[in-house]
Amino acid sequence: MKRLLRPLCLATLGLSLAWATPSPAQSFEGLDLSQPSKKKKKPTRKPPRGKKPTAAQPAEDESDSDSDSSDTSATPAPADTGTAASTPAAPAAQDPSANPGMGLDLTAETPATPKAAPTMSFDAVDVSGKSGDRQRLDVAISLFKNEEYEKAAMSSFEMLQDAKLAGLHLEARYVLAKALYRMGLYHSSLGEFSKILAVGPETKFFRTSLEWLFFISRKTKNETVILDEIAKYANQEFPERFRTEFHYLLARYHFVRGKALDQVGRTEDADKSFNEVKRLTLLIPKTDVFYPRAKFLEGLTFFRFGNRATSAAAKRTDINTVGAIEAMKEIIRVTRSGAGLDAEQNVANQKLRELAFMQLGRTHYGMQQNRYALFYFNKVERGTSQWLESMFESSWANYRVGQYEQALGNLITLSSPFFREEYFPEAMILKAVIYYENCRYRESSLILQDFERTYLPVHDQLELITKKQLEASEYYGVLSDVQKKNKDGLEKGETDVILERILRLALTDQDLKKTNESILELETEMDTFGEKGDTFRYSELSKQLLEGLKVQRTGLIEKAGIMAKGKLETELVALKQLLANGLRIKFETVTKEKEFLEEQLKAGGKTAIVKKYRFSVAVADDQLYWPYEGEYWRDELGTYQYTLTKGCIQRDTANRTIQASESN
Repeated sequence: MKRLLRPLCLATLGLSLAWATPSPAQSFEGLDLSQPSKKKKKPTRKPPRGKKPTAAQPAEDESDSDSDSSDTSATPAPADTGTAASTPAAPAAQDPSANPGMGLDLTAETPATPKAAPTMSFDAVDVSGKSGDRQRLDVAISLFKNEEYEKAAMSSFEMLQDAKLAGLHLEARYVLAKALYRMGLYHSSLGEFSKILAVGPETKFFRTSLEWLFFISRKTKNETVILDEIAKYANQEFPERFRTEFHYLLARYHFVRGKALDQVGRTEDADKSFNEVKRLTLLIPKTDVFYPRAKFLEGLTFFRFGNRATSAAAKRTDINTVGAIEAMKEIIRVTRSGAGLDAEQNVANQKLRELAFMQLGRTHYGMQQNRYALFYFNKVERGTSQWLESMFESSWANYRVGQYEQALGNLITLSSPFFREEYFPEAMILKAVIYYENCRYRESSLILQDFERTYLPVHDQLELITKKQLEASEYYGVLSDVQKKNKDGLEKGETDVILERILRLALTDQDLKKTNESILELETEMDTFGEKGDTFRYSELSKQLLEGLKVQRTGLIEKAGIMAKGKLETELVALKQLLANGLRIKFETVTKEKEFLEEQLKAGGKTAIVKKYRFSVAVADDQLYWPYEGEYWRDELGTYQYTLTKGCIQRDTANRTIQASESN
């Protein structure tokens, strides 16, 4: 009862963005930053027996040609600024006696006249005619293209530590950022790309670094870590192939921002952010893969405006409500077919489809259109991520239309051992109310006792935690300790079991859940350093990257702590209300039970309180009637229907029945 009386849509907003399942990252290697060498004559002399000439390095990595070639792949290396560079020696390959592609020719006789020292040639990189500084960068690029990412990262990092190479630092950092991405260190890579973007849009790596943000957003569990960075460059012109994704991510940024502004009471600023959401979503064409996600944001934005409208603005409320409903229906239409989409995009669309059904059900429930609500709740497929939530919320709609048997059947599924980890305290209150309204006072009292025994300790522990003057990070620490005990399989005491319930309670906030996932993702990335080779693992680069990740983790923990505290305080208020409702129901139940017992005594035990129930065991052809005897089977979950009395006998009817029986 309480659960659905809250702002249903905005209570689950974080959930709306959890299905932005990232599509597979495109192959995106980077630029060939080596300066084109002069054309050389092919030597006519055959290579020594047993040796083969070194294969020529392609001008650009094949997987990268469609990404970076538009930027600087053919751009000459910038002139050294502030770096003393010696005049390069004559290319060794121009000497007919030179050993092509094999570095120094040590077999030739020492000439009588002194010559300039030949330039060294690294594997697959022609460094002839280049400064020594440029040669070092080309070595890093060569290592990257040979998929030796650890070495490429360390080589680039060493250049960044040399102040004399300031003119090549930007290119070196670009190679470092890409290498970290290829190593799976996405948050570390994001940090390096952010430094490149901070230099400004006039640099030659600005556009491609912006593109890399999209690839990183598809690899991280929580795309919000990218949103702030993308929002900084909202006025920049993005490449055509990323434009719709950019508009979606920017709309997502304004949606999250508007939500946060609403929470602190800055309504006017929040209105501006939500209006920007509506503007940006209109820029995404219907044929684009991001169209369903954009429509979902649009629908939630309409719902938010409609939910805020006062009764005096009924017309505006209707317009916004209709807008929200139409947006959700459009999602269902466009996600009906998965033709042309890959597996991950299909999964994302199916999750979005479920959420659209849920939102339609909630909207109609809020408008007292209970049968429409049931229609949409029942559209959520069994076993999906929204299935349990749809069963719980449809139970309230069933209760409203008097379908008590179906409502109790749903609640039996929610109380099964398979879903012991789930948090549905209102389910027990609803069950007690249904029994009360059907004059099953004894059962109602027992359910309320069970509710108090289960959730009163949770209430007390919540009150204890929220009253403490803790730092924000300490609130998250409480939840983190429970997670670690679960992960390590440690034995839990009675308090730990209660705290585990509080953890599940807190993580029903989807924004907090996503932030928690980001923290765990950062910790996993930090652990990944220990799996790398010793040279990289104990390098100065690793130390600096780990320090950067620790700073990010601290910031996220602070953010998660604030959200955790707010969530726990909100749920404490809700749990207080549920306990108070339980006490009121208990009081009414005891009163009614007392009245019934008094009437029975007066009638000599002949009075009845509930109607007789007639039911049929007939079911559809594809179903089988099977009495429930306390056991649970997975394939039966969601199919239960409770056999319940129809309700209370009217008092006057009962009295006439008693009098008639006495007269006979």
